[in-house]
Amino acid sequence: MLAASVSALALAGNAAAQEAPPPADVGQTAQPTQGLQEIIVTAQKRSESLNDVPLSITAASGDQLANQGVTDVSDLVKIVPGFNYTESAYATPVYTLRGVGFYDTSLAAKPTVSVYQDQVPIPFSIMTRGATLDLERVEVLKGPQGTLFGSNATGGAINYIAAKPTDWFEGGVQASVQNFGEVTLSGHVSGPLGDTAKARLAVQTVQGGAWQRSYTRDAKLGDQRFTTARMLLDFEPSDTLRFEVNLNGFIDKSDGQAAQLIGVVPLGNPARLGDLATYPVAPENNRDADWTDSQAPKRDNWFYQASLRGDLDLSDTVMLTSITSWSEYSHDTDIDPDGVSLRDYFYNTTGEITAFSQELRIQGEAGGLTWMIGGNYAREKTYQQDDAGPYDQSTSAYNFVDAGLSGPFFIYSQYARQKFVNKALFANVDYEIGDLVTLHGGIRYTDTDIDFAGCTADRGDALGQGIESLLNVIRSGAGLDPITIADNACVTIDSSTLTVLEVTDELNEDNISWRAGIDLKPSADALIYASVSRGFKSGSFPLLSASEANQFNPVTQESVTAYELGTKLTVLDRTAQINAALFYYDYADKQFKGRVVANPDIFGPLEALVNVPKSEVKGAELQVDLAPIDGLRFTVGATYLDTKIKGSFVNYDSYGNQVDFAGSSFPYTPEFQLLMDGQYEWAASDTVSPYIGANISYQSDTKAVLGDARATPSADLTRRGGLTIDDYMLVDLRAGLNIADNYKVGVFVRNLTNEYYWNNATRITDTTVRYAGRPRTFGVSVSANF
Repeated sequence: MLAASVSALALAGNAAAQEAPPPADVGQTAQPTQGLQEIIVTAQKRSESLNDVPLSITAASGDQLANQGVTDVSDLVKIVPGFNYTESAYATPVYTLRGVGFYDTSLAAKPTVSVYQDQVPIPFSIMTRGATLDLERVEVLKGPQGTLFGSNATGGAINYIAAKPTDWFEGGVQASVQNFGEVTLSGHVSGPLGDTAKARLAVQTVQGGAWQRSYTRDAKLGDQRFTTARMLLDFEPSDTLRFEVNLNGFIDKSDGQAAQLIGVVPLGNPARLGDLATYPVAPENNRDADWTDSQAPKRDNWFYQASLRGDLDLSDTVMLTSITSWSEYSHDTDIDPDGVSLRDYFYNTTGEITAFSQELRIQGEAGGLTWMIGGNYAREKTYQQDDAGPYDQSTSAYNFVDAGLSGPFFIYSQYARQKFVNKALFANVDYEIGDLVTLHGGIRYTDTDIDFAGCTADRGDALGQGIESLLNVIRSGAGLDPITIADNACVTIDSSTLTVLEVTDELNEDNISWRAGIDLKPSADALIYASVSRGFKSGSFPLLSASEANQFNPVTQESVTAYELGTKLTVLDRTAQINAALFYYDYADKQFKGRVVANPDIFGPLEALVNVPKSEVKGAELQVDLAPIDGLRFTVGATYLDTKIKGSFVNYDSYGNQVDFAGSSFPYTPEFQLLMDGQYEWAASDTVSPYIGANISYQSDTKAVLGDARATPSADLTRRGGLTIDDYMLVDLRAGLNIADNYKVGVFVRNLTNEYYWNNATRITDTTVRYAGRPRTFGVSVSANF
């Protein structure tokens, strides 16, 4: 569904135009027009009308994204029904689409919703923060996209299309300020560099805006210090050869988000809790949270990417395309996830990611046949180290004694090195049988190799001494000689040998993704399509505090076989667009974060990744776009999801209770989502066009874990909702003036009713916490184009 999506709301022109005309002269304003405009997308790696694409797609223009305050991937929840964003406790964002997601918060976690910028992959979710700069549009493809976009797109793909260099000189500046002090400044310049080259430079910085406050002392958190930039260079040395260079990156020194304490459930002996046992829970509002003053959540991250695309016309109907990219990401983030101001639990996460990708494809047309064949190669290397424990930033050391904690099992480090190599061959065909019927088919063979090394290591002797004593008691009973664990060594236990080690492993998998479909086009304004497809997400190694080596065992690849029936109808003299879809996903070996029992004589259930053999998603979507009169655009979108574990699946909940999760719904998948957006613009004079608009988004309650999220060990936790994410509705308003086509002044209010809502709830050792959404925010924005 949602194929023609909210792009129709854009009042600044065709969202998908590959080239725009020069701007109007100063003093003239384009008048609002009646009817829905045609939208051109590249969802199938070629330009075509959105209403001719037999897929469920949401597309939105850059102007629309700016109007609705969509400044990050997470904000797509405002315009994409079926999409969910989760603020994880450990800085890595988690994206879910139509119930298909992967909740693993390590830097190297491969998402099920792949993100691309101009068809260039951004392979890990942590690298996606700067993707929304200076956009022409965004396209969100729903359902498995394995044939054209590769593995790890079982949920779908998000493709950001950057605004392109222009054949004439133009530029613009924008600024906004909101009530918490957040200031955003951005600008771009674009134009020719000669007869064969043109370029575009865009820069944006966001500063300030601390919106969280401590409820136990006078302190604030949430300042942004985020700067991103992109330079595009288009070079056309001949009529048949074109090059596109994309250099982009960001620097992020922003505050992180603090969690809200729901309650305390001791991990181990309650007597050791101290002041934590009586710590007050967070007030139920969006702003109040708590964090340790000397351990405030903070980022020091950077990212850059360089890509080169070349297109060579081999004939009038055949084109060869090469896309090469290199990305690098550096991560240094302080995380205080426990929701209290005590120096109880702290993470400093450092890491690096390097990624190279190469795609080569050839595509063409012959009569009614459109075809494409190609290959991909990708290589990524990742390193992540988490240093955990009571931490003193003033001395850059873990302070075990001053924290007032007993027992040896608290100060430690966990790390993992991984190398991913992915090779693929693919082909896709579309064949028109007359004007009525079109057949579609696609196939991709993928081979993936992952090498892994990691462990939990002692940092401060106490943990190593405790593990050494424990193992030597067990070894003595088994008639084995005692061992000695060196300082700062790995302390992950190999139960088979009763020693400690760095775990090394590899995972080698291959698969064949495919898609088949048929379209019926009874008229130019109607499309009916049916498709079946299968996609795969590669296996994965976790990064966690592994007491036992088996916790590092990888999950194997999961697959989704998707069946979809949909329609796209343009009616009422092109003033209304109706898109609808029914879908069913047959899920095999879905990857979840669960628990394993490796050696019950040493440990109980331990955190690990697990495969769920069988599960399913049933759903329906509906999108209606309306343009009944000049200047008025309105859209309504709705999604229904029914997710379920099929058959028996016995594992452990977040509090260590063994549960059969048969029939449980997936986490982060609300049953209902509803989106509405409307805008009205009219000509008050020859040079001034006022506008007003509103956006409403609703989602029903969901869970942050498998099973009964309210069945926790504490009655107080049950009363406060436990690990359930309550339903909520958000209302945004906007209004302003477009002046002479070159200037714009606007005001906005987001979360008008100051709705208290959250998008995640989780257990962090002894505490259970939630992550709240933003409170009511209002501000003003201005822009000028030249």
